[in-house]
Amino acid sequence: MNAPSHNKRNNRRDFLIKAGLLVGGLHYGQVAPAFNIINRKSLPDEIIGHGEFRYKVDKNWCQANAASTPVTNCHEMVEDRQGRLILLTDHPKNNIIIFDKSGKVLTSWTLNLKMGHGLTIHDENGKEFLYITDGSAGEVYKTTLDGRVVLQLPRPDKLGIYETCDKYRPTETAIGPNGDIYVADGYGSQYILRFDWKGNYLDKFGGSSFQDKKRFKEAHGIALDNRDNQNPTLLVTARIKNTFKRFTLDGEHLEDIYLPGAYISRPVIHGETLYSGVCFGMTRHDFNLQNNLGFVTILNKEGRVVSNPGGTRPKYKDGHLMPLFQDQPIFKHCHDVCVDRDENLYVCQWKADGVYPYKLHRI
Repeated sequence: MNAPSHNKRNNRRDFLIKAGLLVGGLHYGQVAPAFNIINRKSLPDEIIGHGEFRYKVDKNWCQANAASTPVTNCHEMVEDRQGRLILLTDHPKNNIIIFDKSGKVLTSWTLNLKMGHGLTIHDENGKEFLYITDGSAGEVYKTTLDGRVVLQLPRPDKLGIYETCDKYRPTETAIGPNGDIYVADGYGSQYILRFDWKGNYLDKFGGSSFQDKKRFKEAHGIALDNRDNQNPTLLVTARIKNTFKRFTLDGEHLEDIYLPGAYISRPVIHGETLYSGVCFGMTRHDFNLQNNLGFVTILNKEGRVVSNPGGTRPKYKDGHLMPLFQDQPIFKHCHDVCVDRDENLYVCQWKADGVYPYKLHRI
């Protein structure tokens, strides 16, 4: 789906701002059963971000009841074709919570995962499926949207792909154009493993190294980048290297996108734009990694940072990006960003005292 032109998008946004309303729930030319109408004037005046990517912060978007639908950490979120928002948590009572655009809980279900970590949604011949990783048990599941497991990938140590001493703690998946399943072993041995659509192992690339550009340190996330639909590639997070690494679908390294100071989570591509939560930040005085310094970073198609909601304004000097820091203490650890069809953001946080996702209304 092509991104709307800036003029059309800005005209539409101007109309909504003047009307004082945000109308959600339209998708792919269909009319939703109900409209999600929010009075913008009722939101706090806290505005974050830079340039064309500025947002009004709504910390109270989520209407979930902590007693009946608890979370420990909110790991990742995706939007389905119906416009519902699907959240993955690591609370065993409800690994999955499904919301409407107003923040109301529609339903929840669980696979009793101790570390539900990675969540990918994929349309297969008109039917959507979820791919879920459990880093603690070393498992990857494919499920229906209502929680029925239809595929469980084999573990590499059971297949003889890894030595017995190698750890396997998968963090994320991406689905290739032909249905191949790529699994990032980001908390384990730093490989990207490839399986066919039936779950048969094909090959792997990567591994652990600080120096080798073909390898990773904390391959935390992976996504299919099909912005050039004639030449789709893979974007892989190397969090400890502050880098997104681009590979061919066969695992050949193409380029690095270096984001100094940003310990990034998975890459999220929406339209022509790349989004990511920054889970850890750096201190300004000594450049040390530190907790509770999260923000969001946004890159254009050319790989340049254009906005850092909650972070410092991006600055380039002689073509090089200057270090990024948290600027406003809104977030602790941004583990993921979900972008809806109105280009609002939903920020999932890890180790943030059990908070539900914040909504950032684009202005």
